Amino acid sequence: MKTSLQDKIVFVTGGASGIGEACVRLFAGYGCNVVIGDINFDRASTIAKELKGRAVKIDVGSEASIEAAVVWAEGNVGSIDVLVTSAGVIQKPLRAHELGQDVWDRVVQIDQRGTYITCREVGTRMAKRGFGSIINIASITGLRSVPLHAYAPAKAAVISMTSCLAAEWGRSGVRVNAVSPGYTLTPALQDAIDKGERNISALTDNSAAGRLVESSEIAQAIAFLASNLASGITGVNLPVDVGWLTAGSWDAYGGVPKKM
Repeated sequence: MKTSLQDKIVFVTGGASGIGEACVRLFAGYGCNVVIGDINFDRASTIAKELKGRAVKIDVGSEASIEAAVVWAEGNVGSIDVLVTSAGVIQKPLRAHELGQDVWDRVVQIDQRGTYITCREVGTRMAKRGFGSIINIASITGLRSVPLHAYAPAKAAVISMTSCLAAEWGRSGVRVNAVSPGYTLTPALQDAIDKGERNISALTDNSAAGRLVESSEIAQAIAFLASNLASGITGVNLPVDVGWLTAGSWDAYGGVPKKM
């Protein structure tokens, strides 16, 4: 795809693994200057060295850490053109009375509050310069009822804040969009499957395509939204879920038809 991404400075939080890493690798392949922000600085540094990018340690649970990482990136690499907020944590599917408040607080702190503060710190700078693109990683669980009483509401909040910030900074030349991944085979999901916390058949059977999403597919959608090809798109939430949202209701009718 022909884009305007060449030489852009792209800051990716959670860029050392999963969807974030897939984004970093794709943007680097488009000729971008990638800044990999992650709490795992060693892993981020290894990837940065491979891709000729830069790494910075960031804990999105800490406002001070976010502010410091953004200041470092802009001071040492340059003005951030594209922000991808991929840093996040997941939770086990639990009954409400089984979900400890400490777990709930941690998920909301990282997935909702951390995303907002990162957007605020980078987006305000973008708005003052008059350009920029932000892509937040939300989730299809933010659009449906699921037994994830911290994670799903936090991701629903990300979808809402994306729309709010798109209007906030639209006249200042900043586009803000979200991508809602379906069940994506990241290291975190694989670990949950290995521990018996997720049933892979339950995840795949309720999707139109009958499979999990690949991290590279999420990254392609994010790169599109970051590029000039999406210059007229802001405030949207784009599900990339191999048809999980559209196929779930078919279960009441015996499920999605098998391949012909």
